[in-house]
Amino acid sequence: MDPVDHDSGASGRDPAGSDAHGHAENSRDERHAPAFIRLRAVIAAAHFHGLELDVRDFAAEPGEASPSPATLCRWLNEQGAVAKGMRLKWRYLIKMTNSPPIVLLFRDGSAALMINASADQGIVWLRDPLRGEGDLPVPVDELRLSQIWTGDALLIKRRRDQSEADAPINASWLAKMVLREKKSLRDIAIASMTLSILQIFPPLIVMQVIDRVVNNRSMATLVSITAIVLVLSFYEVLLSYGRRELTLVLTTRIDTRLSLHLFSRLLALPLEYFERQQAGNVIGRVMAIYKVRDFMTGKLMSTFLDMFTLVVILPFLFYLSSTLAWMTVAAAGLIGLLVVVFMGPIARIYQHVVRSEMERSSVMYETVAGIRTIKTLALEPSRKQEWDEKTADVVRWKLAAGRMSNWPSTLSMPLEMFINRGIILVGAYLILTNASNVGVGALVAFMMLGGRVASPLVGLAKLLDDMNEVRTSLGEAGSVLNQPTETKALTTGMRPRIKGALSFVDVNFTYPGSTGKALDDVNFEVPAGTMLGLVGRSGSGKSTITRLLQGVSRSYSGYLKLDGVDLREINLTHLRRSFGVVLQDNFLFRGTIRENITAGRPGLTIDDVVRAARLAGAEEFIERMPAGYETWIEEGSTNISGGQRQRLAIARAVICDPKLLILDEATSALDPESEALVNANLERIGEGRTMVIVSHRLSSLVNCDQILVMDRGRVMDIGPHEVLLERCAIYRTLWMQQNRHTAGKQGADRTGPAPLIAEGD
Repeated sequence: MDPVDHDSGASGRDPAGSDAHGHAENSRDERHAPAFIRLRAVIAAAHFHGLELDVRDFAAEPGEASPSPATLCRWLNEQGAVAKGMRLKWRYLIKMTNSPPIVLLFRDGSAALMINASADQGIVWLRDPLRGEGDLPVPVDELRLSQIWTGDALLIKRRRDQSEADAPINASWLAKMVLREKKSLRDIAIASMTLSILQIFPPLIVMQVIDRVVNNRSMATLVSITAIVLVLSFYEVLLSYGRRELTLVLTTRIDTRLSLHLFSRLLALPLEYFERQQAGNVIGRVMAIYKVRDFMTGKLMSTFLDMFTLVVILPFLFYLSSTLAWMTVAAAGLIGLLVVVFMGPIARIYQHVVRSEMERSSVMYETVAGIRTIKTLALEPSRKQEWDEKTADVVRWKLAAGRMSNWPSTLSMPLEMFINRGIILVGAYLILTNASNVGVGALVAFMMLGGRVASPLVGLAKLLDDMNEVRTSLGEAGSVLNQPTETKALTTGMRPRIKGALSFVDVNFTYPGSTGKALDDVNFEVPAGTMLGLVGRSGSGKSTITRLLQGVSRSYSGYLKLDGVDLREINLTHLRRSFGVVLQDNFLFRGTIRENITAGRPGLTIDDVVRAARLAGAEEFIERMPAGYETWIEEGSTNISGGQRQRLAIARAVICDPKLLILDEATSALDPESEALVNANLERIGEGRTMVIVSHRLSSLVNCDQILVMDRGRVMDIGPHEVLLERCAIYRTLWMQQNRHTAGKQGADRTGPAPLIAEGD
C-alpha cells in the first residue's frame, strides 16, 4: 500500500482547520496545498515505522496556516508515535546516512522526506510526499536546500511502550512474553540454585569415602555417609521433579499465549495481503515462530539453568585445584571460540535451508488445495517433478549445513576428550611429582564436578550457534506477522445505525503494484433501499466497488459515504457485520448445513435458518437430504453441487438481515432453473435493504431500480433498464450481444446493428 495515497483527500476538514465539505474542485486544490503536503510527509514517515495515520484525525491549531513542528509532534504523540522537532545545521544533516525518513519543513508551509544523505558528495536525497515509494528521490545540495528549508526537521519513531497485541514480533517481544511469568521463573531459579548446591555433595562424599573410609577402614563413617547420601538423594529427586513440573507449566503457558496471539495477529492482517501472498508460504513463515519458542523454553532455558551449576561449582573447583580448574576453563573456552568462528558460514547456509523448506511446503500446500484440478487434468507427473526438484534443493542445502556443522564438532572433540579424560591424567601426574597437594579423593571429586562445569560452558558456546536458526526463523515469522494490521480499524471508529444509502464522490483507487487506476473519479449516489445493478466489461471496476464497500481496501481517495458517514470512519467489524456478501465462489466450512448458515450468528434458531434457506431458494434441496439441516458438508463442499453451495451462501448472507447486501456474480454458478428461482426471490430478499448486484447477465438486472454502467474504471451512466437501452451505447451493445438470438428485426433496425464484440473487449 502506498503510504502517500492512503486516505488522500478524504477529509471532513482541511489540514489547516478549514471546512472541506465543499466541491470536488476544492478537494483537488487541498491536495496540493502546502499544509496538506506537510501532513502527507508526516504520514509517510510514520508509515515507515508501521504506523498508519489518518489525515482526518488531525486538528490544526487556530491561526496556523500550516501545522508547526510542535503541533505535528502533539498529533503524532497522540497517535502512538514518538516525535521530536529540532533545528539542524547542514553539517549535521548530511551525516544522517541510512536513517529512517526525516521530515524537512519548508518555508512555504510544505515539506519533503529526506531518505538518505552523503557527506562525501555533499547532497541529501529528498522524496515528494505526494508520490509513491517507488519514485526516484531527488538529490539536493546545500545551496538549493537552504533556499527553501527552514532548518526544522521532524524525527519520528514508533513508541516503545506498545501493547503486546500491536508491538512488532521480535526477540524483545518474545523475551517480554517469557518474563511475564515472573513467579514461575523465580521458583525455577530457586530450585536450580538448590540443585546446584546439592550437586557439590556427592563428589565431596566420594572424596571422604576414599580418603577416610577406605584408607582408615572406618565402618561408622561409612554408615554416617550412607545416611547423608540417602537424605540428599531424596531431596535431589524431589527438587528435580519440582523443577521439571515448573518448567512444563511455564512452557505450556507461553505456548498457549503465543498460539492465541499469533492467530489473532494473522486474522488482523488485511485481505489484500493474503491476496498477494502464497498461502503455503504464509503458513510456513508463521509456523517458524515455534522454532523460536522451542529454543527459548528449551535450549536457552536449560543452558541458563546450568549456569547456576557453573556459578556454584566453579569456585569449589578452584578450591580443590586451581591448576586443573584453569585447564578445564581454557579447554571449554577454546570449544566456544571454535563455535563462534563457524557461526557466520553456518548461518548463511542455514538461510538457504529455511527458504528451500518453505518452498517445498508451498508445493505441498498448493497440491493438496488444488488436488481436484490435479486429478482431473492428470497433472500428477508435473507436480511430482516439482516436488522432487524442491526436495533436492532441501537435501542439498541440508547436506551442506550438516557438513559445515561437522567441522566445529570434529575440531572440538579433542578438547572435550581432554576435559573428560586428560584432566585425570594431568592430576595423577601432579600427585606423582608432588607438584600439587591434591589427594586421590580430591582428584576423583574434581573429575566428577569438572564435567558438569565444562558442559554449561560448551552449551553456552553452542547456544550462539543455535541463534542463527532462531534469528532466521524469527525474521521469517516477522515478515508476515509484522505487516500492518486492521486492528485499529476493527476496534475503533463509529458504529452508526446502517440504513444503506450510498454515495461515491470523486473516488479513485489503484491496486498496489498497478500503474492504471481501477476506479477513476467515480461519482454516483443511491438512496437506502435501492436495488443497484453493476454492469460492464471485465476489468471495468465493478468488483472493485464492492471491495471498497466491504472495507477490504481503504487506500482510496475521495469520499465513499454510507448514510452520509465516510466509510473509513466506521468501525470495520460493525461495517462488515452490517453487510451480507455473496461471491462467485463461496467457501463453506466443514460442518452441518445449519452450522454453515448460522456461521455469522451462531445463536440463531432453526426457524431463522429455515426462513433464510427459503428466501435463498435452498429449502427445497435441503429437505430432500436424509439429514436435512443436519447434513454434514465435507471439506471443499464435495458432497453438494455448485448451485447448492451458492444458495447456502446466499442463505448465510441474509440470515443476519443485513441492511446492505452485495451479490458479486452470485448466480454465475447456478443452473438456469436455480438462477430463475433466486432471481424470483431477489425482490423479497431486497425488501427493506439496499442491494448491490454485480452480474454479467443483464437479464438478471432488468428489475433493478438503478443500473450503474462501468467502463475502464469510470461511470458511463446510471439509470433503469429501459432508460439505459435508449441513451447508453455500452449498455445497449452488451444487451444486444446477450439477447441477439431473441431480438427481432424491428428492434435491430431501431437500435442499429450491434457489433458481435464490443469495442475494447
